[in-house]
Amino acid sequence: MARPTGALARYEEWVRLALAEAAGVVADGAGDVPIGAVVVGPDGVVLGRAHNVREAEHDPTGHAEVRALREAGEALGSWRLEGCTLVVTLEPCAMCAGATVLSRVGRVVFGAWDPKAGACGSVWDLPRDRRALHRVEVVGGVLEQECADLLLEFFGQRR
Repeated sequence: MARPTGALARYEEWVRLALAEAAGVVADGAGDVPIGAVVVGPDGVVLGRAHNVREAEHDPTGHAEVRALREAGEALGSWRLEGCTLVVTLEPCAMCAGATVLSRVGRVVFGAWDPKAGACGSVWDLPRDRRALHRVEVVGGVLEQECADLLLEFFGQRR
């Protein structure tokens, strides 16, 4: 099988970094859903990385995306993350999609689609809503099966 080139190869590399972050959830042992995220700057440098900590920190906003965006903002010294890419293992929810728009991220790349709560094309499409002050490019389904398998294994152990 041929290796992807160009943008797809770069996106796969970044999703693998997000998958590595998701592995941190398991290490925490608090029972959080294993979702990982990274924010990549326009130059390809990772500015923020995080995984879910809602259970571990009793924080309803403790989603990987929000935490990675915060870390990137600190790294840049600005809340405006123009030209940056948010990369996450699961399609962002409404809160995280809203944070993506409000932080002025240029692109969101994710692995698995979320047909129950996804807000980047599945249930809602907040980043591309024509009424939004800022529109975000959305690239979904990158390493989709690997990302989905991580979640299927997690939820399979709880049923």
